[in-house]
Amino acid sequence: MVITVIIVCTILLLLMTFVGLFRAYVGPTAADRMVAINMITTKVTTIIVLIAMVTAQELYVSVALVYALIGFVTTIGVSRYLMKGELD
Repeated sequence: MVITVIIVCTILLLLMTFVGLFRAYVGPTAADRMVAINMITTKVTTIIVLIAMVTAQELYVSVALVYALIGFVTTIGVSRYLMKGELD
């Protein structure tokens, strides 16, 4: 029963990720695209953790943490670039 709920949640998150991908593609400004890509990163991190729960592989949680860290650093870098025009 729990595995079924996790799989359904994973599928719903995957569908919402495609909605975010559409928003990143259509977004009128660069800031909208940045927020959409940050949302996609968060959802993919959650999906990786849910897959780790279903497969009982703890290594996936480490991969999800590294992925989240890379997404966070990228968001900081892009937002600084959008605000200042350079990364110094």
